[in-house]
Amino acid sequence: MSSDKKKNFFGPQSQGQPGEYPFTHGVYPNMYTGRLWTMRQYAGFSSAEESNKRYHYLLEQGVMGLSIAFDLPTQTGYDSDHTLAEGEVGKVGVPVSSLADMEVLMKGIPLDKVSISMTINSTASILLAFLIAVAEKQGVTPSQLRGTIQNDILKEYIARGTYIYPPKPSMRIVTDIFEYCGKNLPNWNTISISGYHIREAGSTAAQELAFTLANGIAYVQSAVDSGMNVNAFGKRLSFFFNSHNNFFEEVAKFRAARRMWAEIMKERFAATDPKAMMCRFHTQTAGSTLTAQQIDNNVVRTTLQATAAVLGGTQSLHTNGRDEALSLPTEESARLALRTQQVIAYESGIPNAIDPLAGSYYVESLTDEIEKHATELINKIDTLGGAVSAIEQEFQQNEIANSAYEFQKGLDAGDNIVVGVNKFTVDEKEREDLQNIDPKAVQSQLQRLKITHQSRDENDVGNALSSLESAAKGDGNIMPHIVHAVKQYATLGEISDILRSEFGEHQ
Repeated sequence: MSSDKKKNFFGPQSQGQPGEYPFTHGVYPNMYTGRLWTMRQYAGFSSAEESNKRYHYLLEQGVMGLSIAFDLPTQTGYDSDHTLAEGEVGKVGVPVSSLADMEVLMKGIPLDKVSISMTINSTASILLAFLIAVAEKQGVTPSQLRGTIQNDILKEYIARGTYIYPPKPSMRIVTDIFEYCGKNLPNWNTISISGYHIREAGSTAAQELAFTLANGIAYVQSAVDSGMNVNAFGKRLSFFFNSHNNFFEEVAKFRAARRMWAEIMKERFAATDPKAMMCRFHTQTAGSTLTAQQIDNNVVRTTLQATAAVLGGTQSLHTNGRDEALSLPTEESARLALRTQQVIAYESGIPNAIDPLAGSYYVESLTDEIEKHATELINKIDTLGGAVSAIEQEFQQNEIANSAYEFQKGLDAGDNIVVGVNKFTVDEKEREDLQNIDPKAVQSQLQRLKITHQSRDENDVGNALSSLESAAKGDGNIMPHIVHAVKQYATLGEISDILRSEFGEHQ
């Protein structure tokens, strides 16, 4: 970034200044002229060892924060040696079954300096406990940890499906995490309320915004009902949005999100602290737009999407690798994805202006239009009894399904054009330069889990799990019991099974 940064703001005065309610123009007064967004890269595959190597590589390349992807067994509460985990270990993320895995995963990563984001929901409490425990082994206190845990279970019922327990006990776990982190992890973002997966499932931009904020309302209401102070926990809420291909629509969506959330927190929940009204969010470029055909086109798509996120005022950003429609990204693809952010940051001049599109008739009108449509959907959800009740009535699910169907019809008819897929196609050879999953990594993971079982004190594990069971039966916070259990090397599956037996499973 040049030394002659321009900090002047020339947007509509009626909408307030950047860093001021309702935050249309950004959550911070100087935005990127003061500090760039956090450049994250999402990674996790095959094994804790291989993922750790990738994290060190990304840090060497200039990544500012790590974002961890977990495999499906870890996401759904099964250890790597469970029969239901067979064939899925290490396929879409890193397997983490115990503290021993997390120790390997975080080896050499200074947790007092590197921000950690974890994309995990049903088992979020357990993975957070693993991180707390491994940090303490590094001499890092919980209060020093910085990062985010997704912990957004409602969108799993809507769009993604990696839920375990029914909505009510799941909401209890979310609230327990809020309370525990408020007392012990003051710099930790306790939830990343996610529209990303809603959009990936086929929603429109307005639906993504509406359903995400409606879920946010449900989480805030649950925390308030439990006696928590909205001005306290509200400061640690964060959001996670998709950045799609319709450039100006995406910019407008991000601006509308800030304005709507500020009004929701102020008007619905009587928040008075401006920081509790801020919609701070992470953005990931749209995985669903990546094509297996002509994968270099994905670099262009990702660049447009990343630029929209920056112009929309994101606080952190992940850019997808060009080959992710075919495999997990290679080192080369991951580096290129990161370089995309770095070129925008240091060569484009975009960060030199605060909300540079402010005042544009098109952008301002789009912002108003998306806000209007999203508000109408939230009002509809309110009439259905709120987000949880609407999910149980499958309102959000049906709305997304209809939108996805309409898009697919347009694609099939040629009205929606995807370059290289239904127009401008070419014949291509099968690619050989893809990231492969080493089957030996699975065996290494299973062996470490076996050693963990053999080396731990089974009495300590049993007592810890019994304590957790008693806590789950009561109405106290279960997080301290989970943290204690993982320190005894109780596994993710064992802890999840205790909660399954008490809370049941969502069908």
